[in-house]
Amino acid sequence: MKNLFDIHCHIIPQVDDGAKSMDMALKMLQMEYDDGVRSIILTPHYRREMFETPEEKIERQFALLKEKAQEKIGKTLHLYLGCEFHANMTMVETLLDKERPTMAGSDYVLTEFSSATDFTFARERIYDLVSHGFIPIVAHVERYPEIRKDMGNLAALKDIGAYLQVNAESILGGEGFAVKRFCKKLIKNDMLDFVGTDCHRTDKRIPNLGPCAEYMEKKMGKEYTERILIRNPRKIIQNIG
Repeated sequence: MKNLFDIHCHIIPQVDDGAKSMDMALKMLQMEYDDGVRSIILTPHYRREMFETPEEKIERQFALLKEKAQEKIGKTLHLYLGCEFHANMTMVETLLDKERPTMAGSDYVLTEFSSATDFTFARERIYDLVSHGFIPIVAHVERYPEIRKDMGNLAALKDIGAYLQVNAESILGGEGFAVKRFCKKLIKNDMLDFVGTDCHRTDKRIPNLGPCAEYMEKKMGKEYTERILIRNPRKIIQNIG
């Protein structure tokens, strides 16, 4: 399947725990392209006291990567800047002050939580974002046991205005049977909105949207797969809620 979107990845080099060099980043982009990906939102971590790379450096590295990608891969690969924002009590202020970017300049915010996050905290942060005009995408929702244990929790977050993203590796079973079963349940109940690779390297946590697209098309059909991997993420670029 061609023209896929990856909305969650760590390919910008030397800004977080993702690509360690420009060479690695370009190899990752080539892997994405070979998988049929044509649009990528690059989402470096922002987490206080852990990932606080100055935004100026991220923007410089992004611009350089974009330039080199056009030379090496071509202009049919479209790159956009985003951020994986680890939720905190002042994230709305940070976003309103434009200290960290939204997803491709849209109202969408890729919102990450700690693995031990409870539902109440997640719901409050989602509500705060929505009430200030942002559109939260819950990053790799399968990683939060206290949220995913009750489908009612997920329905409540979606009712507030959140969207749900899972990682391709989780759908494929690489994170274990329980996580794969959860992803199947999410898909069966038509609660999944986005899939991302969350790729970090060329040797582990690699780009794998191609195999995921094949699996989803086999299990759920072409129309569904195109909705999740192409049409939904295109709305981010177009800033359609």
